[in-house]
Amino acid sequence: MEKLFMKGNEAIAEAALRAGCSFFAGYPITPQNEIPEYMSRRLPELGGVFIQGESEVASINMLYGASAAGKRAMTSSSGPGLSLKAEGISYLAGAALPAVIVYVMRAGPGLGHIMPGQNDYFQATKAPGHGGFKIMVMAPSTVQEAVDLTCRAFDYADRDRNPVMVLVDGVIGAMMESVTLPPYKKELPDKGDWIADGCRGREPRLIRSFILDALALEDFNKKRAGMYERWQREDAVVEEFMTDDAEYVIAAYGTSARVARTSVRELRKEGLKAGLIRPATLVPFPYDSFAGLGEKKVKGILVVEMTIPGQMIEDVRLGVGDRLPVYFLGRSGGVIVSPLEVKEKVLELAGGGRK
Repeated sequence: MEKLFMKGNEAIAEAALRAGCSFFAGYPITPQNEIPEYMSRRLPELGGVFIQGESEVASINMLYGASAAGKRAMTSSSGPGLSLKAEGISYLAGAALPAVIVYVMRAGPGLGHIMPGQNDYFQATKAPGHGGFKIMVMAPSTVQEAVDLTCRAFDYADRDRNPVMVLVDGVIGAMMESVTLPPYKKELPDKGDWIADGCRGREPRLIRSFILDALALEDFNKKRAGMYERWQREDAVVEEFMTDDAEYVIAAYGTSARVARTSVRELRKEGLKAGLIRPATLVPFPYDSFAGLGEKKVKGILVVEMTIPGQMIEDVRLGVGDRLPVYFLGRSGGVIVSPLEVKEKVLELAGGGRK
């Protein structure tokens, strides 16, 4: 294990290398540019291949080819760039090909602003491409967690033969923290029974996102639906902070969760029992953590996001149902919500707080 002081984007790139990534294709866009820059230098040193594609569309389709050949492959992008990759992400899912996509969010919609935001929750979790499929979405709130979840993303992608996304906002990508890096992975999953690596001595294999037989396509989608249900049962990751006796619970992810944690501590000092639920996987979303709040003494839930209108709040409402009131506090345009704003909002909900 190696401990370094690293910038978030560069730590993600290094984690990918240590997880066995040997192919990267991407196209420049802020605020994720350190990732391809880092990969362009380090991947060739390790015998891998870095390509700056002529476009986002070309880059995601290069992943398709690399993954079909059995390589651990990754791309990264932001905002409009991810929209352009959407078709290729759908093709990866349709062809059952593993890949890792790092999405460093900026403020939007449209070209928006290069300042950080959490405006792409819907795109990442609900519609990463056409055709009605899901990809697992990781949402780290520290640079260390970004390292850990990036490594896990490659394992899940290979396990399920499906793309996995690491979703961070521009703050996590740009901030520097101390991280412990894992050793380089020496043994990777055996893919010899399905990859397209030459067919001498055996029947050719066909890897494509194009199933013309209606019943075969339906069967493919049924199997994928079963996989999504398994994710929900087994793979949801959530942190619950001081929720055991909480009367007001804050729900947030990424940078917003870091801010909310400070607010929880400040509220506790003033005698108000606050807590935090932080989803670390957005797909699968930890619905059970929110459903369970109805059995406690919770009076309300405040969802904090760096986007207007709120997006994750819709999943929180699905989890809570009509058992508890759900409120929203958001900032947008690249503005980062402050601990004081969160604290004052909770005190407002609690009627001025209690000493």
